[in-house]
Amino acid sequence: MTFSEYMGEWLYSDDGYYATYKSIGKAGDFYTSVSSSKFFGGTIAKHIISLVDDGFLKEDSVICEIGAHHGYFLADIIEFIYTLRPKLLKSLEFVIIERFDAMQEFQKNYLKESFGDAIKLTHYKSFQELKCKNAFFVANEIFDAFACELYFKGKIARVDDNGEIIFDIDDEWVSSKAKKYHKDRGEIARGYEEFALDMASSCDKFEFMSFDYGEMQARPDFSIRVYSKHEVIPFFDENIKRDELFAKSDITYDVTFEHVKDAYKEAGVEFVELKAQMVALVNMGILELLEILKENVDEKIYKQELEKVKILIMPNFLGERFKMIRFRKN
Repeated sequence: MTFSEYMGEWLYSDDGYYATYKSIGKAGDFYTSVSSSKFFGGTIAKHIISLVDDGFLKEDSVICEIGAHHGYFLADIIEFIYTLRPKLLKSLEFVIIERFDAMQEFQKNYLKESFGDAIKLTHYKSFQELKCKNAFFVANEIFDAFACELYFKGKIARVDDNGEIIFDIDDEWVSSKAKKYHKDRGEIARGYEEFALDMASSCDKFEFMSFDYGEMQARPDFSIRVYSKHEVIPFFDENIKRDELFAKSDITYDVTFEHVKDAYKEAGVEFVELKAQMVALVNMGILELLEILKENVDEKIYKQELEKVKILIMPNFLGERFKMIRFRKN
């Protein structure tokens, strides 16, 4: 099979890594911004409220997370909307796009336990099922989970029956992308174009914000790697035991944001900005949220939350390595 088929099986088959619930954070294979601090979702909530105040979002808009894992991120957004502008909970519609039934159940149960009947929550398996007039879409670490092809000097890789990676397949589409992004080796993602078109077709007017690890320009080499119990294992490490890691650990790569940008441009969606996560969160008001917390809790709790927020915004943690990309359809 091609590498993209192999990676798709690894992550999204019935027994794939994302098909069932996996812990994230200390007990899992990796940390995310969501697992680091509630103020990540809180800052997105503050931004959503600003979009309502500016008139871009209506009070009955859809707030949609794509690939919500347990539901923590959306729950944090909802919790902070309730704190900052409680009346919006009565009018906003909350949506999760999640393909796996088992994950939907986790999310439904968690959000039901958290908010009862105070919110309106709907699940869809794909954008094709969602039709809305006004929405805010959000995702965390989604573009690095698209299956990709491995490309090396004009050929893409296949995985043979022994699990060996062999570069001997011609693929005109991949080669054209490699030429466009000035790559002679590395990862070329499959599916960005379809994803952007599906999102654009699902809603008349929206803003979409996503956070991922990567850069605007393509890396000049391979970045594909496996995360297993917080160990980062380069995919081409000669000691890697791929058969043991298959579907039991996360596999990912650095996002080429120029490719994402071009996919949305082709879908008729406007690129707004790409920023380091630390800059984006500060601009959206994470420090103001900390000030509100400081005024309302004792110093010990404030300092605990401050240390968690530092993980989100400090350059040596997640602040510089992760980027926020934002799009709009008007």
